[in-house]
This record gives sequence, structure tokens and C-alpha cells, in this order.
Amino acid sequence: MREISSGNPNTRIEVLDEPGQGGACHEYRIETRDPKGIAPVAIVGQISFQNGPIIVFGVNGCHQEDLLAVVIDRLKSFQAGSFACDANQIALWKCEEAVMWLNHRTKDRTRRGVEGVNKE
Repeated sequence: MREISSGNPNTRIEVLDEPGQGGACHEYRIETRDPKGIAPVAIVGQISFQNGPIIVFGVNGCHQEDLLAVVIDRLKSFQAGSFACDANQIALWKCEEAVMWLNHRTKDRTRRGVEGVNKE
């Protein structure tokens, strides 16, 4: 296990597995971290990403686009409410851009007949 950082001092992210096919890890856990030591540590989420080609392994996890969709929804909600600000708007645009590029990659792989297999 190794720890990665989101820059948020109130959470801890652990990578639970070793890199697999394609060089990426697939299992992550997010825990609370109370800098004052008052609240106990609690697991607030565990994320399992797709591990292996769907055509071979079936759907067994989420994708980057799924998590970005959640973040986009939250940022849009903030922008529609009392937490609207330039930083949230820029973050929203960048997340939407990330989804656009990931979908572009998928469309390109589909066009080339390599989507769903471990082949560039």
C-alpha cells in the first residue's frame, strides 16, 4: 500500500493494489484524517476501477469519466448556488475538458478497432 495526496489535509488516499495491465492501479481507499486528532479515522470511500478489458473480464469497476462526472455535477451545483466563484468555474471547465479528451481517446480507439482490448 502507498499513500497519494489530493492536497487536502483532512483526507488520506491509499492505493491498495499494484499496477496492473496498462500500468495503472485499480483500488483506492479514502479516509478522513482529523489534524487535531479529535475524530476517529473513518473510511469515506473505496473506489474500484475497471480491471482488464470489458470484453474479457466484464464490467468490474468504474472509469475516470465516472468520477469526473460526479465532480462536474458538484461544481455545477456550487456555481448555481452561493459558492459560485472563478476558481470553481475554471475547475469545472478543466474537468469538462478532461472528459472531452478521455472520450476523444475512446472514440479514436473505437475507430481503430482497439477499444476494449489491451492494445494502443
